[in-house]
Amino acid sequence: MKNKTEINFTKATLLGLPIPEKGTLTFCDTKEKGLSLYITSTGHKSFMVRKRIQGQDKRVVLGHFPEMTIEQARKAAQHVKGQIAIGKNPEEEKHKLSNEKTFGEAYEMYLNRHIKVKNKPSTLKDIEKQMKNILYHWSHRFLASLNRFEMQDMHAHIGREHGKYEANRALAYTRAIYNKMIEWGWEGINPAAKIQKFREQKRDRFILHDELPKFMEALEAEPNRDMRDFFLMCLYTGARCGNVLSMRWEDIDFSINEWRIPDTKNGEPVRIPLIEQALEVLTNRLCLKESTPWVFPGSGKSGCLVSPQKAWKRILDRAGLKNLRIHDLRRTCGSYQAIAGVSLVVIGKSLGHKSPQSTAIYARLSNDPVREGMKAAFNFSPKNNNNS
Repeated sequence: MKNKTEINFTKATLLGLPIPEKGTLTFCDTKEKGLSLYITSTGHKSFMVRKRIQGQDKRVVLGHFPEMTIEQARKAAQHVKGQIAIGKNPEEEKHKLSNEKTFGEAYEMYLNRHIKVKNKPSTLKDIEKQMKNILYHWSHRFLASLNRFEMQDMHAHIGREHGKYEANRALAYTRAIYNKMIEWGWEGINPAAKIQKFREQKRDRFILHDELPKFMEALEAEPNRDMRDFFLMCLYTGARCGNVLSMRWEDIDFSINEWRIPDTKNGEPVRIPLIEQALEVLTNRLCLKESTPWVFPGSGKSGCLVSPQKAWKRILDRAGLKNLRIHDLRRTCGSYQAIAGVSLVVIGKSLGHKSPQSTAIYARLSNDPVREGMKAAFNFSPKNNNNS
């Protein structure tokens, strides 16, 4: 091979290689035997493997740099050499795959035909977030070219770099994409099937008995009334943050003291009884009903309140509490019910759980010895405390 130079392929090295005035330059990787980079006079850089296939000298194009990374090229070279070793012609195999969809195309098809039709916008955002790493590496790969070992390696990589939760979600969505493609007629095997997920630590944090007075005092001192009322409604209804943010007056029935959430995470409407404390918050906000459809109006495009994080941090700092999330208010509502001896069936219904497994976390709290103290905790009021 003329003009052949052996170098260790790194991104910086390949970006800095010279461009020939005419013809091509060839550089061979010292780390992966058989992998070459061809540079044309127009500046195009292509990864290739040059081998004798069925008696003829062939160059198999793997992809173009930098769209294909060096690591991807090395893995692709290993795959091609493996095909040749067992008597297959990579060019013929590549031709068979030419009419297939790439993983990126399958991903878009999955979003447009399934997710955008049957799920909430928040689900779409979650998928886009969790699949970012997968798409970066595999967007241009054909579906049939990905194998189980690559899936396992990617799962482990995301787990190391971004955490077990993100790795498990990416694996689950990848598996779902393949399953949908098979359902829609693609003839292939799901390489993400039966790969074991990482074991995740279930979060069980809620506002403890001795923390609740501190939290309520800090909440009472919050100068932003909208934020103060918002957090109280999260606590007293046990609803998800997004549902409380988008609460509408038209969904509240004061005749039966009930709030109907028309669009929930599990896709089904949920009816939540409004206890006395929640009704008091709503009654104090009734003056807004004539001017806005939102119980918690905001100044953004959505029309409703959208960003409670800064207020949440102020309240936690004021109360001296750590490791609490807004979602933990929902868990607090469920936990206090369990401590009071309420059945898991009722707790699950009040929280809108579709599966009993979602409510199982509260089972070990049902015989907590502080159950009697919870009634007093929920009725705690800084105002009453100052008058005592």
